[in-house]
Amino acid sequence: MSALTPSAERFILHWGEMGTRWGINRTVAQVHALLYISPKPLNAEEIAASLAVARSNVSNSLRELQGWGIVRVTHVLGDRRDHFESMKDVWEMFSVIIEERKRREIDPTVQVLREMMQELEKSRDAEVHARQRIGELLGFLEGMLLLYGEFKRVPLAAVRHVGKLRGQIRRLLAGKKEES
Repeated sequence: MSALTPSAERFILHWGEMGTRWGINRTVAQVHALLYISPKPLNAEEIAASLAVARSNVSNSLRELQGWGIVRVTHVLGDRRDHFESMKDVWEMFSVIIEERKRREIDPTVQVLREMMQELEKSRDAEVHARQRIGELLGFLEGMLLLYGEFKRVPLAAVRHVGKLRGQIRRLLAGKKEES
């Protein structure tokens, strides 16, 4: 891989910074950014050289990205090494990331809240406030999971179209007629 262009470098650095804000390791995010903008699959050595990071760090990052389901192994004719490529469809990638975050973060939280509610329902009146607050949070999350489940059933092409509607959705949900 040739040296990074200034635009590529800026994107990779920014994606790495954003990754840390989202709770993702900086190098993992940078590897993803490089693969996302790369016109061809890259092997681990090319990734390490392009980002000036250790090969072991690249290997760990690639495993993490494969675990998320947004990077896959591919092969190049005449080269025995594994090459890697990122999902290119941003809508599909967004969908995969949302599902994985739900599985890793929301589902376990809902499970703990359900268990806590069972315990709190057996407890004395001293924990009425905690039971109320946790019950509200659990109800909210369960409602959002139901809404998310409905949204997941919408075909990706329709979701793309909805994404283009922007303010029209707000007006539709608010019951207001679109202004001419």
